[in-house]
Amino acid sequence: MMMNRRAFSAALVASATLLSTRGMAATAAAVKARNVVLAHGLFADGSCWTEVIARLQAAGLNATAVQNPLTTLPEAVASVTRVLDRQDGPTVLVGHSFSGMLVTEAGVHPSVSALVYVAARAPDASEDYTALAKTFPTPPASAGIVFDGDEGRLSEEAFLRDFAGDLPEAKAKVLYAVQQPFQKALLTGKTTQAAWRSKPSWYAVSTEDRTINPDLECFMAKRMGAKTIEVKASHLSLISHPDEITRLILEAAGQNTD
Repeated sequence: MMMNRRAFSAALVASATLLSTRGMAATAAAVKARNVVLAHGLFADGSCWTEVIARLQAAGLNATAVQNPLTTLPEAVASVTRVLDRQDGPTVLVGHSFSGMLVTEAGVHPSVSALVYVAARAPDASEDYTALAKTFPTPPASAGIVFDGDEGRLSEEAFLRDFAGDLPEAKAKVLYAVQQPFQKALLTGKTTQAAWRSKPSWYAVSTEDRTINPDLECFMAKRMGAKTIEVKASHLSLISHPDEITRLILEAAGQNTD
């Protein structure tokens, strides 16, 4: 029988309080960074960050989008690490959706000064994220995943309704056309580290999310002690609300957002 969601959440929050204390304290004073590395999740590619990148560049920051291969977790983490290795100085690592797994794992890189999660997974070290997610109601988009052998993608109906629900239909259809398929093996990986235990963290919850349960997003943000904002957006807040997401990243970079 499924554990009562509120009871489960309360128990995990209590057990994680000590772990998140360092992150909560660190968030109070962000290190000034001029580099931002952005990773995309499932059903997307690096171009999903273009609206945010343009705003970061206008603010004088060096922004780089990772092309996540969506094959296995180790290979996806390696794609982030290679980009981090090229950065000169403190760097904010940002992840959307599934790539929160990559932020959590690769975020221990010495160049990373802060972590930003955008409607993203935020597991603890060795945690079974799938089991955690099952303690919350299943979001509608999950039923729209279709497979061709080991290759998965989101159906057009689910993409338009449950993934990009607050975007103009014409724009959502373009994004659907360029979605990058993922391999089943990617979903079996577990993080071995939890960078949010020691790095200052920020989280943007999408309150209208139909791809990751918004209550799960709130739980993960609270557990890590992240500075959290709520955006009335679909799963693609980085596209539908780029100003809000950019301001959050600038704050994590220690930039003046007034």
